[in-house]
Amino acid sequence: MITALMLAAAVSFPAALALPADCDLEAPHGRDGCTRAAVDALPMNAIQAVGTHNSYKLAIPAAEMALLSAMAPDMARTLDYAHAPLTEQLEAGARQLEIDVLNDPDPGRYADPLARRLVPAAEPYDLEPLRRPGLKVLHVQDVDYRSSCPLFVECLAQVAAWSRANPDHAPLLILMNLKEGAALPAAGAVTPAPFDAAAMDLIDAEIRSVFPAEALITPDLVRGEAATLRAAVAAGGWPSLGEARGRVMFALDAPRAQVDLYRGPRPSLEGLVLFVNIEEDEDASAYITLNSPAEQAERIAAAVAAGLIVRTRADADTVEARANDPARRDAAFASGAQYISTDYMTPDLRFSDFQVVLPHDAAARLNPRQGLIESSDETVQAGGRSE
Repeated sequence: MITALMLAAAVSFPAALALPADCDLEAPHGRDGCTRAAVDALPMNAIQAVGTHNSYKLAIPAAEMALLSAMAPDMARTLDYAHAPLTEQLEAGARQLEIDVLNDPDPGRYADPLARRLVPAAEPYDLEPLRRPGLKVLHVQDVDYRSSCPLFVECLAQVAAWSRANPDHAPLLILMNLKEGAALPAAGAVTPAPFDAAAMDLIDAEIRSVFPAEALITPDLVRGEAATLRAAVAAGGWPSLGEARGRVMFALDAPRAQVDLYRGPRPSLEGLVLFVNIEEDEDASAYITLNSPAEQAERIAAAVAAGLIVRTRADADTVEARANDPARRDAAFASGAQYISTDYMTPDLRFSDFQVVLPHDAAARLNPRQGLIESSDETVQAGGRSE
């Protein structure tokens, strides 16, 4: 089944659209082979871009980190990273963001974090937004609660404002994780509120309250007249890059139970905003998260060839940055995944100069797996600021 879809996708890109490998897909073009007309004729899934993981996350203050390191050193090690505000990341070239959302049906559940109670002299942080109605954005309740945009609608508003000011940007992918489950194993810790059907509806409602329909890339838009979303992407149903410029695509990167609750009785996500992380042979298949680019290289390549949009990770849990190890990063770029997530678009020099960016400071380039690149020489340079 995948083989047939791969063949269909492989022949869906006309040879006439072949472009030089070093085209920056957002830059004004004029030189031979890199004209805006040729670039904009590409399907939007023919790109490769870099983005960030837990994009809203602020650093844990030193005093709180010292307490966490004493109580849970392994956890503290993995949480020792942070990001600039969303607008700064987008300005720097991030074209994928990840936002963790918590349900808060009785506002204020997360407004008195345990770490703050245990270390009252920690750096100031405004907890008032966590008392307002709406979905909340933070990483780990009680210990890693500092966010550059604590309210989901605030995060969305920042992205929307930047997008309106930069209408030629490559399509943005915003991943969403829905945080629920048990409290941390400590006295006084809070239990996250579960996501029920009403909370799932609230996700779409908050997104639509900020983004007009014409700013979104939705499952309905991609499916068009096809019988299923999967059939549409196999037949080349993604908008062209020209049509997708200035637009945002949302995807639910979540366990199957959450996906099924969000999807409900809509086999191809009819009427919904989010794409979902689901198996490649299902009707709703158009997006998939495959976070291990070396171990899952064949599956990523097959998914890309079948028309899916794939997100993978170039690093995780501070491991690669501490070791200055480029292996996972290089595998991510070579995999052909369209969106590559990192915690290190900017190096953390406490650890090393490990960094994940596209060559020549490009925000988006041609995907090396789409058969559109005349030379693969650029692939090995991805990850550093090559000149």
